[in-house]
Amino acid sequence: MNNRVHQGHLARKRFGQNFLNDQFVIDSIVSAINPQRGQAMVEIGPGLAALTEPVGERLDQLTVIELDRDLAARLQTHPFLGPKLTIYQQDAMTFNLANWPRKWASRCVFSATCLITSPRR
Repeated sequence: MNNRVHQGHLARKRFGQNFLNDQFVIDSIVSAINPQRGQAMVEIGPGLAALTEPVGERLDQLTVIELDRDLAARLQTHPFLGPKLTIYQQDAMTFNLANWPRKWASRCVFSATCLITSPRR
């Protein structure tokens, strides 16, 4: 099996995709985030929804920014998350957070790879 295929998705090297799959780590992160109903939250790089699912279960709505069009489409059709999500399919490095109304997000979830720390060349 190709180790770049995760849950039917071929990881795109140009995006530096690595997917969180350790349940202990996922549970620890969600516990630290401690999402509560009524909170507005944004997740950058939700990928295969390892954090999005458990966080989304606790929230009424969640905004996500996902660069990969295939992963954004997967999220849009997710059985229970889809209706709760506002999805921006674009590069978080070029997304202007300054234009966001305060009500959109008071907290940010982020578990992306090192590629996001510097602009693409």
